[in-house]
Amino acid sequence: MTMHCASLGSESIASLPLPKLLRLKQSLASLTTEEALLLLESWRAWARPEQLPPPGDWRIWLFLGGRGAGKTRAGAEWIADGTKRGTMRRIGLIGATEHDARSVMIEGESGLLAATEAIFEPSNRRLLWANGAIADVVSAEEPDAVRGHQFDAVWADEFCKWSDPQGALDMVLMALRLGSDPRMLVTTTPRNIKPLKDLLALPDVVLTKSSTTANAANLAPTFLTGLELRFQGTRLGRQELDAELIEDNDAALWKREWIEKTRLRIAPPLVRVVVAVDPPASVAGDECGIVVAGLGEDGEGYVLADASVGGLSAAAWAAKVAAAFEAYSCDCVVAEANQGGDMLRQVLVDALPNAAVKLVHATRDKRTRAMPAAALYEQGRVHHVGAFAELEDQMVSYDGAGKSPDRMDALVWALAYLFPLKRANPQVRRVG
Repeated sequence: MTMHCASLGSESIASLPLPKLLRLKQSLASLTTEEALLLLESWRAWARPEQLPPPGDWRIWLFLGGRGAGKTRAGAEWIADGTKRGTMRRIGLIGATEHDARSVMIEGESGLLAATEAIFEPSNRRLLWANGAIADVVSAEEPDAVRGHQFDAVWADEFCKWSDPQGALDMVLMALRLGSDPRMLVTTTPRNIKPLKDLLALPDVVLTKSSTTANAANLAPTFLTGLELRFQGTRLGRQELDAELIEDNDAALWKREWIEKTRLRIAPPLVRVVVAVDPPASVAGDECGIVVAGLGEDGEGYVLADASVGGLSAAAWAAKVAAAFEAYSCDCVVAEANQGGDMLRQVLVDALPNAAVKLVHATRDKRTRAMPAAALYEQGRVHHVGAFAELEDQMVSYDGAGKSPDRMDALVWALAYLFPLKRANPQVRRVG
């Protein structure tokens, strides 16, 4: 194969201009069956340029990509190549949560088990290769769990979704100390957060970027259509599809710094917990906003979960509401009922026959309804317990125009219900 396809050099097939593609077509006709199979299996031949490790002397490769842009495949193939060549022996795999690391980085369609012949030991949270290479799975939710590890290579996925990105990154970099040239790959859809900006400013960081549409050949048409319905023509679309780092909207009610400065990892004792629902107007392209929030015995608000989903039937998203209700031991469901109130109540009652369901009706526009909730954040009285990337992006982007911010709407309903509520002698509960 080397002899027949020498004209490729370091270029991938995906990056070749038309004249080279025509010459390659002629070369392919002379390949043996064995050579053709080798070519089909060669990641370097088929990858887009931005999915391949950049040349030069760098410590951190930062790959910013839109949804479905091929970030996971790039990470898995980078690790696969390093273990095959023997340059990676002790590897760290860091996901936003342990579940994310396993379901995306390891067992996902484009994950490590699809790219390599490693053996996964879930109970030990590690992958093993026949040549002795080992990859340890670490959750960014527990930065201290990185202590004691030593790596010669690290793949960190969805950095901007980490609950404490700077703290976890600092711990990982201190563990990146084995071998003569330890390196790290960070794959993420960008968000306007300080840790990402600080990472971009480091002198030993090299950046590649890819949009969602650049990987269209490997994506289901319905996936692309759904994303375009949700994001096209919006500021968030430039972030989620085009991988642009978008500054917060000055016209929005929320500022990201309000969210960041009060973020917590664990909720205190709570006196009341609700799951709020902003039902979709239709199935295609619309999300059902589902947000769980609680009122602390200290009188402050705590956002516990964003379980919002899109593209599901009424029964399916009602099942998601029921799951959140049970998981967080909620007191009631609060749901906007401007469209089909009786039907909405019945859908929720079918899913939660023993739960209290309170229907609320919007009499003002979304921006006006959201103002009291935004004021609570400005006062520092609402805390996010963990990181909720898509919800937070809606909050700091929505200025009253564009598509309906379903997640933000659900949050607003939850806080509107919790804060006017005064109960005598509430029962204190602990969550999580």
